[in-house]
Amino acid sequence: MTKDRAPSPLPTVPMEGVDESTWMDVIQKMDEVYTRLIDDEVELEKKNSELEQSQQFIFSVLSAMSDVLIVCDERGLIEQTNAALCELVGRREEQLRGTSLADLLADDASVAAARAAMNRSEAPRGGQGIELNLLDRQGQPLPVDANCTPRVGANGKRLGTVWVGRPTAELKRAYHEMRAAHEALKRTQQQLLHSEKMASLGQLVAGVAHELNNPISFVLGNVHALRKYCDRLQTYMGALHAHAGEAELAGLRQKLRIEHLMGDLPSLIEGTLEGAQRTADIVHGLKRFSAMDPEERKPVNLVEVIERAIHWVQKGRATSVQVRWVPGQACVVMGSAGQLQQVMMNLLQNAFDALSSVPEPMVWVEMGCTGDTPHPTVRVTVRDNGPGIPPEHLLRIFDPFFTTKPVGKGTGLGLSISYGIVEQHGGHLGARNADGGGAEFVLELPRA
Repeated sequence: MTKDRAPSPLPTVPMEGVDESTWMDVIQKMDEVYTRLIDDEVELEKKNSELEQSQQFIFSVLSAMSDVLIVCDERGLIEQTNAALCELVGRREEQLRGTSLADLLADDASVAAARAAMNRSEAPRGGQGIELNLLDRQGQPLPVDANCTPRVGANGKRLGTVWVGRPTAELKRAYHEMRAAHEALKRTQQQLLHSEKMASLGQLVAGVAHELNNPISFVLGNVHALRKYCDRLQTYMGALHAHAGEAELAGLRQKLRIEHLMGDLPSLIEGTLEGAQRTADIVHGLKRFSAMDPEERKPVNLVEVIERAIHWVQKGRATSVQVRWVPGQACVVMGSAGQLQQVMMNLLQNAFDALSSVPEPMVWVEMGCTGDTPHPTVRVTVRDNGPGIPPEHLLRIFDPFFTTKPVGKGTGLGLSISYGIVEQHGGHLGARNADGGGAEFVLELPRA
């Protein structure tokens, strides 16, 4: 900013006793002072303009804040607020200025917590988090997650407190909605897992029927024999109760073959119990596989899981596939036996399905356990001698609903669900093409 400089006044009549040179020095000094005053005025106006811009910037920032701001003095009286607080409580800033912070709080517990924070002698510079309840414009309590920070002057003395808070009602509502959605997703995932398990179980019905037929037929045959033996014993007991003679009883005992019957009864009963127990074991195995798996993790012998999976998958196939499996040492992992068996059955079923057009189908199942390393693992590989996995499918093979099988032959969920189960167990499931041909799936799990 520039101003027109006024001409320096020049005396027209020299003063008595003052020469002209002295008078010219005075005029020059006055001119310098005047020039300095003009420069100071320009600088002052510049500083005032910068101060106004800074105030406007601070005001715009406070107005744009979505969090509420309250600046209190050392007595807890409000010195300054922002637009967010005024909007929240329904009062103007000039109405709030000079009032007590306690007038904005909804309950005694919030008042006590706020006073304790403001009276704290050694308040942390980073602030102290407190949950307060403010009174909104309707006079209803509104939870606010507030931060209390001391305001310190140049001499290090505490001048008051700065409160910055954020209403948490919407946040809590969003959190509860997210938690409910997460629980619903977990239930849906569990139902999807169970549905896929039922689909796998449906493929085993034929093998299960054949598996159950042998012990049930054995039990039925023994029961029919026991029924005939029961009829003979009733006939003989009837003669005894009728007080038949010794000769008649001896002939009847020989005719009914009572001695042979009595000798055969223990083996018949034992065989019947064995067949019934075998049937119960099969049903129990199916029930355990089809049941919803619990969340807790238990020690699981992976050798037994693999053997059960091989047994059930082979029983459910119309055509036999030779499986090369040599069980080694017991490798224990922490997890769910039912879920891990489902993974192994899915891998075996996929291997068997890939061998439908192979003249001599073969599947190799191998397992190895690492030593006492910092992260001991169990490694299981399932390899077949089929055509392998096309390169364009390797990156999508674990995607949900991706399948190369005809419609009605696969859901595209088996490998995806297996991948998720292995991840939940802290392991990894991968697929690749074996060097000697065919597909190879590699399952790694942390060893218990």
